[in-house]
Amino acid sequence: MNDQDWLNYALSQMHKGGWFGWKKDFTGSERMSYENVIVHDSSITKPSKADVNAKIQELKDAEQTAIDKKASGKQKLKDLGLTDSEIQALIGV
Repeated sequence: MNDQDWLNYALSQMHKGGWFGWKKDFTGSERMSYENVIVHDSSITKPSKADVNAKIQELKDAEQTAIDKKASGKQKLKDLGLTDSEIQALIGV
């Protein structure tokens, strides 16, 4: 994912529903940037840039953990003597 995708994903995970959007008359070179986030739900305040960056890092870490666990599980199956084709038949990787 690129930076805009991570920002969009992080914001969507911070609250339920379509609570945010992007300014039409945006500043900077990218419309989908923290500076151009607008809040549609009056019960929600715009999270700080630090909070959004922390959420992005949390999501990136979770994705990497899942990748690492998948690789570890595959290696454990290989260590038990399964072939790559048998592993693929079992778990699709």
